[in-house]
Amino acid sequence: MTKVLVMRQDSDVDISSEHGSQTPPTDNVAILLAAGAGSRFLGSEHKLLVTLPQSGGASIFEMSLQQVLGAGFAHIVVVTGAANIPPTKLAHPNVTVVHNNRWADGQSGSVVMGIHEAQRLKASAVVIGLADQPFVTAEAWRRVANATTPIAVATYGGRNGNPVRLHESMWPLLPNSGDSGARDLIRLRPELVSQVDCPGSAADIDTQEDLAQWT
Repeated sequence: MTKVLVMRQDSDVDISSEHGSQTPPTDNVAILLAAGAGSRFLGSEHKLLVTLPQSGGASIFEMSLQQVLGAGFAHIVVVTGAANIPPTKLAHPNVTVVHNNRWADGQSGSVVMGIHEAQRLKASAVVIGLADQPFVTAEAWRRVANATTPIAVATYGGRNGNPVRLHESMWPLLPNSGDSGARDLIRLRPELVSQVDCPGSAADIDTQEDLAQWT
């Protein structure tokens, strides 16, 4: 079990990869999006490479990836881009890395690249999350992966977050460009969506102020 206790100003969030739900179906591929510029962070290095306080020395990216690994996926696709993530931080037998040279075109292109790799891996569904959301737990990844609707969305306190599961029948409906990802599809086809209550938090680390809230 990998366990990290992150102290927040108003509460403690227990980020644990201890198994609760079933492990993900083997034909579900996890996609971790790590391609964006993170320009709002305004630090000396890319936000994904910044050490997260109280994480035992792990960076934001490492903590996010640790949770996906802890969920038990047979295949994880990491889509890289702007951040120069050291190869040693990506080395794992379950991880495949694809690089998006056009990361500046928006998140949708990274989603499409991840799905193309998932197709090569014979996936029937993908579970997509963001590398700047390190408090999304392994249990959240598992719960969403085990949903059976065409679209499944993790919820935290009743609010939609990540990860999101998309059955292969949904992939042709996704945009090829822009930053909407699956959001428009979720909004336009609510009858296809199930909401999955999850532990943890889908809080983004977008700014220095966001990071300070978790010290």
